[in-house]
Amino acid sequence: MSSEQLNSGVPLSSSRTALAILALAVGGFGIGTGEFSIMGLLPELAAGLGIDETRAGGLISAYALGVVVGAPLIAVGAARWPRRWLLLALMGLYAAGNFASALVPGFLPMLLVRFVSGLPHGAYFGVAALVAASLVEPHRRGRAVGRVMLGLTVATLIGNPIAVWLGQLLGWRSAFAAVGMISLLTVALLVVFLPDDRTAASSSPLQELGALRNPDIWLTLGIGAIGFGGMFCVLSYIAPTLTQVSGLSPGWVPVALAAFGLGTIIGSQVGGWLADRGTLSTIGWILLWSLAVMLLFPFAARSAWSILPATLLVGTIVAMVPALQIRLMDVAADAQTLAASLNHSAFNVGNALGAWLGGIAAAYADDWAVTGWVGALLAIGGLVLFVIVRQRERG
Repeated sequence: MSSEQLNSGVPLSSSRTALAILALAVGGFGIGTGEFSIMGLLPELAAGLGIDETRAGGLISAYALGVVVGAPLIAVGAARWPRRWLLLALMGLYAAGNFASALVPGFLPMLLVRFVSGLPHGAYFGVAALVAASLVEPHRRGRAVGRVMLGLTVATLIGNPIAVWLGQLLGWRSAFAAVGMISLLTVALLVVFLPDDRTAASSSPLQELGALRNPDIWLTLGIGAIGFGGMFCVLSYIAPTLTQVSGLSPGWVPVALAAFGLGTIIGSQVGGWLADRGTLSTIGWILLWSLAVMLLFPFAARSAWSILPATLLVGTIVAMVPALQIRLMDVAADAQTLAASLNHSAFNVGNALGAWLGGIAAAYADDWAVTGWVGALLAIGGLVLFVIVRQRERG
């Protein structure tokens, strides 16, 4: 029984464990809503700040940069903190960043607060995954991590559309204020339901930095950054693919995003279940699944009847996340927090890599469906790294 399972010396009941994991998932819901809603509100935000949409897109990049930078800095700097208090601080910072986003007057201040808002993102998910895994038996860690990730995936299906609708109805600033309120709700839920872990063994900055010398951690992160990039490659350009390749009207774009969101919900839960049955093999099978989906996508995109089911299948690639998170826990030794937090930095690298390569390929081929072929190449790159990992395991 881990020390996080103790609260005044009493093991957590199954209902208390479920509520603690739910509190962690609500935080993921808030972060997911805050990350994705700005994409749907970009025209309104650009008009409100008096800039064009291309420049406003820099706010998305600023947030992503905050995620990449914040995960290792916070993991190392707060290595001695009890995880419960670290999670409370991270959600408090996320609330402050989003409330500030609702108030700042111009583009440059907004750029700064979006960067600050991204800082707690990766560290929160990394620490939340560690805490959720510590609250259950070892053979149920994947499902626990999957339930935490459920908050993020539900945000793509429900939180994002509601935030965009609210922003269009009451002004884009109201969407950020709503995310701030969700973050404060998470703080309250964590205070009530998450056990006090002050007696848990703490790490140190030097121990956490030791993760950077571990090739197994870098290989696992590489699988996430490269093998996961195909999903972002397709998703980044799903709107022009739908309208210019599939022949659907712009009104179908929210429907496609909802299909993608449903796919991520299915993927996160199935992926957690599979991870409990074999972490490394699950990563390999899902990379093969990703390759198959990416190879199918360019053909499915040619038909209005098949593009939506194909978009749902793209969302299921999220099934890789719990397995990668558990793999990092298994190989990180004394650097658990840094390794787990870097997982989400790797995903943001995959986001940037996929979007960049997909944009270049689509411009060269003058065909948005080519993003599927690029995604397939990225899946193959992930499989190459997986084979290297498998060979190292066999020694």
